[in-house]
Amino acid sequence: MSEPVDWLPDGTPYSPRFGDRYHSENGGLTQARQVFLHGCGLPQAWAGQAQWRILETGFGFGLNFLVTWAAWRADPERCTLLHFVSTEAWPVGADDLLRATSAHPELAPLAQQLHAQWWGLLPGVHRLSFDAGRVLLTLYVGDTQAMLRQQALTVDAVYLDGFSPQRNPEIWDAHTLKAVARCCRRGTRLATWTIARAVRDALAQCGFEVTRMPGVPPKRDNLHATYNPRWEPRTAVPTHPEPEPRDPGDCIVIGAGVAGAACAASLARRGWHVQVLDQAGAPAAGASGLPAGLFAPHVSPDDSLLSRLSRNGVRATLAQARAVLSEGQDFGQTGVLERHAADKARNKALPAAWAQGPGTDWSQPASEDVLRQAQLPADTPANWHPHAGWLRPARLVAALLAQPGISWQGDCRVARLQRVDDAPGAAWQALDAEGRVLAQAPVVVIAAGADSRTLLASHWPLQALRGQVSIGTYAPGDAPLAPFPLNGNGNLVPDFPLSDGPDAPRAWIMGSTFERGMTALPPTPAEQREAHAANHGKMQGLLPSAAERLLADFAAMAGPPAPAGGLRTWAAVRCTLHDRLPVVGPVDTVALPGVWTCTAMGARGLTLSVLCGELLAARLQGEPLPLDAKLAKALGAERLAGV
Repeated sequence: MSEPVDWLPDGTPYSPRFGDRYHSENGGLTQARQVFLHGCGLPQAWAGQAQWRILETGFGFGLNFLVTWAAWRADPERCTLLHFVSTEAWPVGADDLLRATSAHPELAPLAQQLHAQWWGLLPGVHRLSFDAGRVLLTLYVGDTQAMLRQQALTVDAVYLDGFSPQRNPEIWDAHTLKAVARCCRRGTRLATWTIARAVRDALAQCGFEVTRMPGVPPKRDNLHATYNPRWEPRTAVPTHPEPEPRDPGDCIVIGAGVAGAACAASLARRGWHVQVLDQAGAPAAGASGLPAGLFAPHVSPDDSLLSRLSRNGVRATLAQARAVLSEGQDFGQTGVLERHAADKARNKALPAAWAQGPGTDWSQPASEDVLRQAQLPADTPANWHPHAGWLRPARLVAALLAQPGISWQGDCRVARLQRVDDAPGAAWQALDAEGRVLAQAPVVVIAAGADSRTLLASHWPLQALRGQVSIGTYAPGDAPLAPFPLNGNGNLVPDFPLSDGPDAPRAWIMGSTFERGMTALPPTPAEQREAHAANHGKMQGLLPSAAERLLADFAAMAGPPAPAGGLRTWAAVRCTLHDRLPVVGPVDTVALPGVWTCTAMGARGLTLSVLCGELLAARLQGEPLPLDAKLAKALGAERLAGV
């Protein structure tokens, strides 16, 4: 359930939990601007910077974020990328969030955008993206002290906010302020509205130089502080040190599929000049050429690492699709029905805590109405994922590669990388099989899917996994096989356009096979017939009514020759690792400085690639991460040492 909010007669929101107003009785707008924004030297401090990172303790109704975002928009000298990280133990409901900002019509357009993404806020880390990915709100949902200690974070400014120290002492105590200080660099500026002696003393003990400043009525004074300890702060020495953050520059991305395009777009919007190389003559020629596929969360009763990772991925993919694609033509947030066999229902059960609250925004037991629409019995074991849907990967790749700062070059098969140390600043050269230089840059990202094995074979045992799907088209006037996609043992996208334009033929796609160790393309006619049979079998288990309707079509594919105009297969080779997780990060910081990778998406490329592109860019530039630090570590190449 969302945090309860009472509304006072003057329209001020009030917290029953803490017995306190959410902001000053004179309104929070002046406080947000004067105390926090201007108190941290903004907007002047971020002028001309590649990025600016703000930490806030206590998101509340987001007024400080909205005011900061509005100031960023209005500033012609603004930083390239604005990161706003905020902790919140008790998120309010979306409707209350919108109501609280209704008194400030100048913020209404921004508040509406925030409201649209304010869903599914389970405990953990959530990344919300605005203004084409250049304003990034990262919410730490949970206890402030615990969340800050668990994450990897360095910030340039701190908004120390929250209910009064008398009402909510934990957010102001010495332990929490020490956790805040650990997120600061020398010179980080902090602002807060309270001048409580205990807060001033704790800040000083944590290494802040504290100054009283004239306050915003009814407060006579506010506090400004700068992190400048008299000692050298101690930091734990990590087992695998993070590379030094890099400023935007030149970069090569090898691979023009969804993963490569996502990395290129994430870097380009940060000011990098990205050259994308691909061995094919057109982008999305490999597994990303799939005509249509699904993005959907994974569920497990213990909310496993993969489940949490997939939710971050769905949110990132959906935000990116809404920003650059046409809904209904290129993608659809239709919801996805996930079926599971009765003997596996326990493994697909939702966490018990999800019976109510934000978990149901992500996944819920399928209702009788949803099952009826799919022509399934009312007792069918299934989950419904409201924010999942379908997407045409090639359309996403084209939109991402069209971003400013990206150049693409096809027919470039990179055979090896060569380090050049005599250039101004060390660089990497991408060479073809004859030793010709295809491109040169200080940073290289290997994101070539199954073809990544050529460049990474000596580091990790990347595995090849061929898959085939069955595709059929509808005659004009035919009803779709189902009103929404389904997944489980296989997946079905029941209705999508095969090409662009209002008269494009509609089609369905069903699959996929998993043919481990097989890489030959195209498959032989016999292998295609086997794939059709396997996919029809999966359809029978997933949606019997569709399998029955298409029985004759699949039967016609059973023996040679295949009928003209019948079903067809589409095949590609995926790249996976033994643990079925992607690998994102530097390949080897000692032996290969500047070489990064984003690959091994397996069967979850549409769900995870956009998120992984953002993770790579964040690690490369020393930014706040777009997901929990534990999840980022689980995707790092460091986990593969010795594999």
